[in-house]
Amino acid sequence: MASAVVKRLTVRKVADIKDENTARAAIRHVVLENLAAEEQLDAEARKLLLDHAKMIKDSAADYRQLLGKVREKLARERGFIL
Repeated sequence: MASAVVKRLTVRKVADIKDENTARAAIRHVVLENLAAEEQLDAEARKLLLDHAKMIKDSAADYRQLLGKVREKLARERGFIL
């Protein structure tokens, strides 16, 4: 994926990349950080829902919808784009 991004940036002349290996490594790093942050966000959303599991069960709310809404809210609060 990082190679494809570097190739597109180069072909479209969006960026003048002098060291493609360094650019690929930087892109991989950013993508991995983003994935880790999203996993953390998911874990926190699940924990919040587990903390309120009884209330959710009693209300017959859809867990998947609630998980999506909690994820969106947490992401918005943190300036994270899903």
